Amino acid sequence: MKAARMHGLDVAELQRQAQEAQEQLFRFRFQMGMGQMEGLKKYRNLKKDRARMLTVLAEKQAAGQNIPPAPVVKPAAIKSDKKRKK
Repeated sequence: MKAARMHGLDVAELQRQAQEAQEQLFRFRFQMGMGQMEGLKKYRNLKKDRARMLTVLAEKQAAGQNIPPAPVVKPAAIKSDKKRKK
């Protein structure tokens, strides 16, 4: 996505898309670690698009638009099968 197109989006939409891109990047990294994915070009383009989104958000914040900080949501950690017994 081009940065000019991102400037036309509202803040909430940009934040939502940036969050989705972050989650997709996590899945791509996981797949590459497992050797299941060969789409390195897709991964690189997604990283660049997310960086553009975050840049546009920062520009809008610097311009004085009231932007609440995006909540940082980390992917769910893998829980072990062993549970502590008390």
